[in-house]
Amino acid sequence: MDSRYIVRVAAVLTGLLPVIAGFAQTPSPLMDWQYSTGEVLSSLDGPPPEWRRDFGPGVSEQPTFMGSKRYKTGPSAILDIRYKDEFFLSDGEGLGWNVIHEPGFRAGIALGYDLGRNTHDDPRIRNLPDVSFAPEPKLFAQYFLFPVVLTAEIRKGIGGNDGVVGDVGAYIPLPLNKDKSWLLFVGPSITLADQHYMNAYFGVSPDISRTSGLRAFDANGGFSNVGVGATTVYLINEHWLVEGDLAYRRYLGDAARSPIVETKLQAAIDFNIGYRF
Repeated sequence: MDSRYIVRVAAVLTGLLPVIAGFAQTPSPLMDWQYSTGEVLSSLDGPPPEWRRDFGPGVSEQPTFMGSKRYKTGPSAILDIRYKDEFFLSDGEGLGWNVIHEPGFRAGIALGYDLGRNTHDDPRIRNLPDVSFAPEPKLFAQYFLFPVVLTAEIRKGIGGNDGVVGDVGAYIPLPLNKDKSWLLFVGPSITLADQHYMNAYFGVSPDISRTSGLRAFDANGGFSNVGVGATTVYLINEHWLVEGDLAYRRYLGDAARSPIVETKLQAAIDFNIGYRF
């Protein structure tokens, strides 16, 4: 690759990285694979364009915290920039490099993020400690094994939750019309997390127990949740598209047993309009 293209990509990605944190949807009941739906399938259609850029506003409905019975409505967005099939900047995937990119297979490294927990969002967690924003280096892989796309990701919080989280999922692409301009993607996902992550979001120390009124709870690592998601994309024309996401998550193990959690089942929904150029 010509060095001037690398410089251009690096400049764009570095300049926009602080912006995408405001559009992030993590932690969220959305499945991990929903943040990169269809990317591995696009490589089956031949060489990608040199640049692909998708932008657009939207709205989302999310729980106020993991385990909350209450929801909040807020802004959502499509922000996705890709150079060939190599580098990308995405509000969902972060800043990354497809180290391996073959038809129907991609694997690489990325710098994602976890927005943490703001205890001012809900009265139930008002006396709990905040979980600060954390960058998350990660490894990922996606493989198309007809008719299913298999996905896996492992990431490590640097500060904030300070934990290791792994996601394994799968989804099936379903065309909803003859010209395949309207697609539906449906599939499950399961998440494992270590003790650091589990205690950051679901643990209650003895000191915090005395001030919060919640019983003390030491959360162990293990399976934290399982869920199912659906994403639909409608390509209006070569530039405009609409996208919607819906997901349900059920907490497992110590996440489900945590005194912080009010409900074991949560959902999320968003709707976005995008422009591609």
